[in-house]
Amino acid sequence: MACFSGFLMGKEVASRMLPRGRGTILFTGATASVRGSAGFAAFASAKFGLRALSQSMARELGPRGLHVAHLIVDGAIDTPWIHENFPEAKAKLAQQGWSIDG
Repeated sequence: MACFSGFLMGKEVASRMLPRGRGTILFTGATASVRGSAGFAAFASAKFGLRALSQSMARELGPRGLHVAHLIVDGAIDTPWIHENFPEAKAKLAQQGWSIDG
């Protein structure tokens, strides 16, 4: 779904920006978009695909005034899923001296 939803969003947004001849489309990715790892085949495949989509869109739309970029978020995003599946993450960050409570 990551690639297809990115494609649909990119197509819709680009169609609205092209008549103006300017605009920026940002796709957020993960480290998995450049390096897969054990147990993350589906996630890495989706992120690889989204990166390829953004690169293709950049080459196609750049000459027409649109900037397309793929931004890698290198690390977990604080969500309930992360807390449920990686309960040790908060303690590890605290040991490193990071403030995670605001």
